This record gives sequence, C-alpha cells and structure tokens, in this order.
Amino acid sequence: MPEKVTHVEGRGTPLDADDVDTDQIIPAQFLKVTEKQGLSKYLFYRWRYDDAGELTGDFVLDRPENAGTTVLIAGRNFGIGSSRENAVWALLDAGIRCVVASSFGDIFYNNAAKNGLLCVKLPDKALNEIRFSIQAGWSLVRVDLGEQTLTHGGKKLRFEIEPHIKERLMSGMDDIELTTSKYLPQIEKYEESMAAYLKPRRQSA
Repeated sequence: MPEKVTHVEGRGTPLDADDVDTDQIIPAQFLKVTEKQGLSKYLFYRWRYDDAGELTGDFVLDRPENAGTTVLIAGRNFGIGSSRENAVWALLDAGIRCVVASSFGDIFYNNAAKNGLLCVKLPDKALNEIRFSIQAGWSLVRVDLGEQTLTHGGKKLRFEIEPHIKERLMSGMDDIELTTSKYLPQIEKYEESMAAYLKPRRQSA
C-alpha cells in the first residue's frame, strides 16, 4: 500500500532535459527485476554508468551537493514512452518523492499516483525560476498537497491537480481500497443478489 502524501519537503535538484522517457528512467533490460527495493541502482542507468558498468559520478543526482534529493525538477514531457511501473519504483527507491515538470506522460502520471509519487505540473517559466533559485543556493523545496502550493526561494506557487489524484495521494489508498470506499454498498448489494442467484433451486416434495 502506498504511503500517504500530504507534504514533501527537501532538496530540489534540476534535471535539465525534456522528453525524458521511461526507458531513460529505467532501461528495458532491468524490467525483469520485480522487487521495488534496490531499483535505484538502475535509475537513469545509461546516464550514470560507463560501458563497463561503473558509476561515473557525473550525473546530477550522483554529485555530492545533490545527495538526498527529494524533489526532482524536470522539464517537459517527463515519463513519456512505454508503460513500466518500474520507472516510478526506481525514483521512489532513490528517495525522490516529488517530480516537478510542465507535463508528464499519461501512463507514468497515473502509475505515480498509484504508488505515492507526487507529480506537480508548473509552467516552463516557473520551472526556470526554480532552477535559478536552486543554482543561487536555495535548494529547499516545500510542497503542500492540501494547499496545492510549492514554495522555493521565498516564493509560493500554486499548482493544479486532478481531485481524484489528490484524494488518492492524500489517502494512501490502493485501487481496491479506493473502489470499496466509494462503492461498498453497491458491491455488497451485487454480491447478495449473486449469492441468491447461485443458490440451487429446491425441488418441491
């Protein structure tokens, strides 16, 4: 079951790239790994490792000053491409709890909500302001999902989010819990009718 998400606060790190697809987030050869723990090793693998499989340390998330990144500041169309929930798992396993971008791939966006990864949509201009403030030393980013605000460098920005996504994140419910919370009476009524229907007919004496 995903954790409840009400606030995210921590170091923000810019990833200056648009159109980051799920294969770049976690390459296809690692999809056979079904455990969520340990997937951070393969996060952005092609950008972080050399041909011999050695970590170069040059990638933005591997730099010492960005250790403990909680909020990833991306660009446009983050998480586009094929459907792979492992991309979300790898980000969460790396300690990232929020991705900020101007747009997201639809499947990635929905997978993120199901697993407790907050995706915040802001205009390109706002993203550039956040990058500038981080470069100026304001690395702390605070996100309040209840208020739908992101605070950085003394500025507070409001973002929009779909009500059902917000509810899912703040409640920490999975698909089954979300369904039963809304439709339990209807489900029980249906099950009762099905039980009656399945009863064998009694033969009269």
